[in-house]
Amino acid sequence: MLDERDQIIEELRKEVEELKRIIEMQNDIIRDLREQLCKNSSNSSKPPSSDGLKKKPVNKNRSLREKSGKNQGGQKGHSGTHLAVLSEPDHVVHHLHADCQHCPKRKLCMKNSKVKETRHEIDMIAQVNVTEHELIAIPVCPICGEEKTGSFPAHMKAVVQYGQNLEALAIALNTVGAVSFNRTHDILSGVFNIPISVGTIKNMVSRCAVKVEEANTISAEKLKSAHHKHGDETGCRTDGKTRWVHCLSNELYTFLFLHDKRGRIAMEKMGIIQNSSGALVHDCWSPYWCFTNVKHQLCCAHLLRELKGVEENRPNQTWAARFKGLLLNLKRARDKAAAKGKTSLHRNTLERYSNLYDEIIKKAYEENPIPEHKPGKQGRTKRGKVLSLIDRLSAHKGEVCLFAYDFDVPFDNNQAERDIRNIKVKIKVSGCFRSVDGAKEYLKIMSYVSTAIKHRITGFEAIRRAVMGESVSIFAQGF
Repeated sequence: MLDERDQIIEELRKEVEELKRIIEMQNDIIRDLREQLCKNSSNSSKPPSSDGLKKKPVNKNRSLREKSGKNQGGQKGHSGTHLAVLSEPDHVVHHLHADCQHCPKRKLCMKNSKVKETRHEIDMIAQVNVTEHELIAIPVCPICGEEKTGSFPAHMKAVVQYGQNLEALAIALNTVGAVSFNRTHDILSGVFNIPISVGTIKNMVSRCAVKVEEANTISAEKLKSAHHKHGDETGCRTDGKTRWVHCLSNELYTFLFLHDKRGRIAMEKMGIIQNSSGALVHDCWSPYWCFTNVKHQLCCAHLLRELKGVEENRPNQTWAARFKGLLLNLKRARDKAAAKGKTSLHRNTLERYSNLYDEIIKKAYEENPIPEHKPGKQGRTKRGKVLSLIDRLSAHKGEVCLFAYDFDVPFDNNQAERDIRNIKVKIKVSGCFRSVDGAKEYLKIMSYVSTAIKHRITGFEAIRRAVMGESVSIFAQGF
C-alpha cells in the first residue's frame, strides 16, 4: 500500500516538474512575443518603414535625440536659401489698366509712364535642341595639295543619336530618382515628345556604369587608407533571389558592392577591409570581428535603441537606463572637449567612466543571472536577448568606448545607413532587380553619385560628366 502511494507521489512530482518546465517555456515565449509586438524603429534595429501607419504610443521620452534648446526653423545668422533672379529676364510683359488696353492715346501715355512694381516668374521650357554635325571636306589644300576632311567628335558614333544632356537626365531619373525604365520612358517621351525606347535607356545606364568604374576604384583606395570607415549591409531581391548589398563609406567616399553572401566571404571579395587601416564602425555583425587589422567601434545608436527596448519592455531591468545615460554623458563630455580643441578626454575622466561602466555591467549580471547548465541537456544554455546584450557590452568595452579615446572616430554608424538607404528606396519603387548585372550597374552609379555629392557636386552634374568621360576629373581636387 505504501509502495503504491510512494509511486503515485513520485509520478505526480514528475508531472508537476514537467508542468513547471512547460509553464516556464510558455512564459518565455509570451514575453518574447510581447517584446516583439512592442518593438519599433525607436527601440530596436527595425527600420522606420516597418512601423507602418499605426499610431505610436504617446511617450515624451521616445526619441533618443537630445534637445538643443534652439527654436524651430532657421537660426540667427543662417544665410538660408530663397528664390532669386539669377539672370536678366528673357521676356518683359507690360500690364496696363483695363481702360488703357485699347485706348487710342495709349502710345502717348506710355512715353510718360513709369514702372510702379516688378515681379518675376521663373519657369522652364522643355524643348528638344537638334544639332547637325557636318563633315567638311576641302578637295585641294592650297599648301600641300591634298584633300583635307574634318572628323566628328568622339561621342558622335551614329547617324542619329541622343545628346549627352538627355542621356544624363535619363540615367539620373533611373538611378538617383529611383524611377523605373518604363516610367523614365514615359516621362521623357511625354515631356520632350521623342521616341526614346526602354532598351535605349537601359543601354545608357550600362554605358555610364562602365565609365564610373575608374572613379569607384579611386574611392575604394581612399577608403583603405582612411582614418575610419563605416560598414553596413542590406538585403535586396535580385534575379528572384535574396542577395546582399555591402556598403563601406565615410564622409567623403562611398563604395557599394553586391554579393550572394552576407558574411566574411563577401567582405573579403569586396577587397577593402582586409587591406585597410584605421577604425571600422559597424553594428556588431559577427563577420566584422574576423578583421583584426582594423580597430572596431560599435554603433552606439544601435546600442541606445536596444537599451531603450529593454527599458520599455522589462521594467525590472534598472541597469539599462543607467547604461544609456552613461553612453549619452560620455558622448556629451567628448563633444564638449572637442569643442575646446582637445583630442581626447582627461585620463581621470576616462577612468571614472570606465569604473562606472564596470559597475553597471556588474549590476546587469545581478539582475540577469547566468542560467545553470542542466545535467543531461545537450547544447548551449539559452541566454536570451537581454543577457546576450550584456555579454556583448561586457566583452567589447573598448570597442563601445573607442570614440571617447579617439575624437575622430564617430559615435554611431549613421553614415553607412544613409549611404545604403537608396537601395531600399529603389527596391520599394521597383520591387526588385531583374538581373544581377542590372543591380551591379545601379550600385556602381550610386557609389559614384554618392561620392560626388560628398564633394559638393550635384548628382545630375556628376552623371553628365561621367557621360562625357570626365568621371575622374571632377574629383581631382578631392582625390
